[in-house]
Amino acid sequence: MGTSASDRAGLPALEHRRKGIYERYVKRFFDIICSLTAIVLLSWLYLLLAVLVRVKLGSPVLFVQPRPGMVDPRTGRERVFRMYKFRSMSDARDEKGELLPDEVRLGKFGKWLRATSLDELPEAFNILKGDMSLIGPRPQLVRDMVFMTPKQRMRHTAKPGLSGLAQVNGRNAIDWGDKLAWDLKYIEKVSFRNDLRIILMTVKKAFVTQEGITAEGMATAEDYGDDLLHAGKIDRETYDAGQALAREILRG
Repeated sequence: MGTSASDRAGLPALEHRRKGIYERYVKRFFDIICSLTAIVLLSWLYLLLAVLVRVKLGSPVLFVQPRPGMVDPRTGRERVFRMYKFRSMSDARDEKGELLPDEVRLGKFGKWLRATSLDELPEAFNILKGDMSLIGPRPQLVRDMVFMTPKQRMRHTAKPGLSGLAQVNGRNAIDWGDKLAWDLKYIEKVSFRNDLRIILMTVKKAFVTQEGITAEGMATAEDYGDDLLHAGKIDRETYDAGQALAREILRG
């Protein structure tokens, strides 16, 4: 389920958030049914995408990355879990052996995978395991979490989701402030009705309008710490301290 963060320095413990019957008991059952159904019915698509990724981008087929998950109620701090996605970037390097820029390594195939959100399909296994939920705040990077305020980190009192309010209200086209605000709005009232509405909106955004995942002029979205630094909201010393804390957390 992830690594406990009970001894994590630098991040205060979060307050308990009261949860309703749906979130405490029904939501997990709903997640299991949906993820298991998707894995079974889309097994052919998983296989097809795995072959395409292997041919076009190489191996490994899966991209695995540690992400902060739901807060451990015993410690008030986030657990870190391994999130699975289909690989969408190659390992192309320059003559010095350095990785090429994201926009070059992403390529046409990778952009298509992300635009259709098909790269997210392996997260169904995270949902089945219990690391994630079908709907909830998207799991950001550990190096994003360390720059969040305690109020913003309250998003982690809900299980991270495959999709969420921020994703259906602009995704990476909106700024970090709005993105985190949508996450906090979601946890105000977690209900089956709201989750179902977000599911329907997600299908429309991903497969009908095919909204992109990138910020304007960028192949991938900017990290939260970088965004704060470039906007002058934190100084270099605070930025470096946050990055050091993120590395410490990832080392366990």
